[in-house]
Amino acid sequence: MIAHSSLGISETEIQRNLQRLIRSGEITLGGYKKAKIYGTLHCLSGKRMKIENRVFFKNEQQAIAAGYRPCAHCLPEKYRFWKSTRI
Repeated sequence: MIAHSSLGISETEIQRNLQRLIRSGEITLGGYKKAKIYGTLHCLSGKRMKIENRVFFKNEQQAIAAGYRPCAHCLPEKYRFWKSTRI
């Protein structure tokens, strides 16, 4: 898990590092730290969150291992499966 705020000091540095990590495949999913939700990098819900609450994952296994659940907006099938497995 990579915190968005840990990618640099200036906005330019953060953006540059984020783009590099996305291109290299080190980041494929985004997450919301407060509610422990993960989703695609293109999710509109994820794009609205504050930077200090945003985290990134290499893959779904990493997000699940960190205790995050799928986003209902951008991953509805995975969310429904997750919801059906809860007691």
